[in-house]
Amino acid sequence: MKVRKFAITDASLERSPGQDGDIFAGNVIDQRHGGPITIGFGRYAPNQNLDEKLTVDDVMLVLEGKLSVTSNGSTVTAGPGEIVHMPKGETVTIRSHEQGAVTAYVTYPHWQEARE
Repeated sequence: MKVRKFAITDASLERSPGQDGDIFAGNVIDQRHGGPITIGFGRYAPNQNLDEKLTVDDVMLVLEGKLSVTSNGSTVTAGPGEIVHMPKGETVTIRSHEQGAVTAYVTYPHWQEARE
């Protein structure tokens, strides 16, 4: 694999699997590229909720807007330039605020394979 850079315009954003809200994800690096991690971008419309039991370790960097992540009764809120780590096995609710959010993410291992 060679050194590359990516922008959100490089991601083919699709509705987040199993969700019916306005939440979209698009991988730019994944199992098809031979590396051990998935890297991509996410876009959350305003006031959306995503409930997920994590099958991978997930690291999310907020690029725009604000997100809150709740797990086990505890909530963290992140804005631009802040990172949230969500460990494998956690059940989380990710909530966007009134301005929505754009994120970059890294998962290990590949989230699509782990969901199958």
